[in-house]
Amino acid sequence: VQLQASGGGLVQPGGSLRLSCVVSGFSLRSGTIGWFRQAPGKEREGVSCMRQSDRSTRYADSVRGRFTMSRDHAKNTVYLQMNSLQPEDTAVYYCAATTRGLIWSSMFATQYYNYWGQGTLVTVSS
Repeated sequence: VQLQASGGGLVQPGGSLRLSCVVSGFSLRSGTIGWFRQAPGKEREGVSCMRQSDRSTRYADSVRGRFTMSRDHAKNTVYLQMNSLQPEDTAVYYCAATTRGLIWSSMFATQYYNYWGQGTLVTVSS
């Protein structure tokens, strides 16, 4: 299983970015896929996670209404559309996957994810 995240970069406050995560060796029709981020000096935190069986999606309070997670089965790719970016969104963003269909309360628990991508840096600054 491999996850390849891309799409990060430097953006001004209020701007947008779309992150992509190409998944190989793992079906997007089962399990759970998540986006996490880690800012300097902080712990890794859940941003958005989707249970594939029913597309149930959880968003962190800090990004709800600004970020949208989606998937494309044909491309075996998941996306994170990030709008109205703020300096506090600056972090390395990781995609992760688990074969388990996680319940809502477990979706942001990093210990349940077996597979991780390499991360892509998002910097929000003027």
